[in-house]
Amino acid sequence: MSEAVVVPLSDSEMYERVVSAILDHRLPPGTKLVEDKLASAFGVSRTRIRPVLVRLANEQVVTLTPNRGATIAQPSEQEAREVFEARRLIEPRLVELFIARADKDDMLCLKQCIADEDAARLAGDMRRAIRLSGDFHLHIAERAGHQTLGRILRELTSRTSLILMTYSPAHAREREEATACGCREHRALLDAITLRDAPEAARRMHDHLTRLESQLQFAPPDNSAPDLAALFG
Repeated sequence: MSEAVVVPLSDSEMYERVVSAILDHRLPPGTKLVEDKLASAFGVSRTRIRPVLVRLANEQVVTLTPNRGATIAQPSEQEAREVFEARRLIEPRLVELFIARADKDDMLCLKQCIADEDAARLAGDMRRAIRLSGDFHLHIAERAGHQTLGRILRELTSRTSLILMTYSPAHAREREEATACGCREHRALLDAITLRDAPEAARRMHDHLTRLESQLQFAPPDNSAPDLAALFG
């Protein structure tokens, strides 16, 4: 009887599994990703692991330090609060500018973002739900016509995704409900945008970002290092 052939994981599959482990709070911030252990866990060579870590570093999910290797990025509570404060200063103005320029296709794009985010939440795909939530905000920024604020928001959105992955409630039901609230608030925001009510849209944007920040849980970090072989093997 022939043995089953084990097909090595692709780079994308390894990337997805690491990100999913972060989202599921199985890889806490500050965890060191030792290349040898990670390669052994996935059953691949170290050379296969490096491009995955570089991709994660480019997305600011992992920190690569010369001679020290890779660790899961660890945004501080102060950084998280500063990011949301900056977004509250920027995004109400961007949504006002968006309303002045938006056409029917823009409204449909925002509506589709919300539908896709809701579907991802229902499927339990929190990483995709968080990304789609960011896409909703980025489309508003891109169509607002303010290049400087738009560029700043793109950087802040990348940091926000990691902050949400790091400090969202660990309990699955709590996290699902938090994302559901985000969908409802996006719909309420879209209602104000559709009515071309710029002051109301700006207020709802500010309140939405405040609520997102209020849900973050800044619990003391778990200093125990997870077993990468048990996690990914």
